[in-house]
Amino acid sequence: MTPVEAAHTVIETITQMAQERKPLMLRVVPEDGAKFWKHYPEKDARDKFCKSRWYYHVHAAGSRDADEHGHFHLFLHRTQLPEGLEPKVWPPLGEKAKAHVTHLIALSIDTQGIPRSWFTVNHFVTNEFLYPADVMIEHLPDFNVDHTAEDDLVNRFVTAMVALYRDEIAELIRERDARQAELVAEFGDKAYTKASGVEVLSQIPIDLDAKLSSLDI
Repeated sequence: MTPVEAAHTVIETITQMAQERKPLMLRVVPEDGAKFWKHYPEKDARDKFCKSRWYYHVHAAGSRDADEHGHFHLFLHRTQLPEGLEPKVWPPLGEKAKAHVTHLIALSIDTQGIPRSWFTVNHFVTNEFLYPADVMIEHLPDFNVDHTAEDDLVNRFVTAMVALYRDEIAELIRERDARQAELVAEFGDKAYTKASGVEVLSQIPIDLDAKLSSLDI
């Protein structure tokens, strides 16, 4: 998907959500509200073809920005990467890990259902198979969640947002690795754990109107 194609899909999905008067978060969490920290959907939204996935969750008040409703965590499956590729950091259970995924990026959503920021997280947040930036950036185009069992508009919106912001996400992943290297120098192996005291490694705000205006659409 090209950036222009992605832009059209983002506009289409957001417009349709507005027309149906059902914002993004109400397509993901129960109408009576989300339970803090719970994954929505419970077993994650998994693309039936490529195995990319997402889940959405909401942090308790005081552990999130005031204007954030919740955020998506987006993942590639290990099968989308070259076979036999050694991860930089393993999950606590190694090959016995329940989910053989690698965290790509997180997408923060405001209380109106509009994307507000992109960010990357430290390893302990997701306990994934962590791969270096160059690997993740090379496989950014492989992320696709159009075919999960969840709301079609949400699936297509998430896929398109990653395609639309591919360059920015690539830079955030590079910044993630640079920040991780600083933490390793300071904390050693504990750099990837809660002991580092660092959860978010890189972040940028999203101005969707400005982004769309920058394209010839």
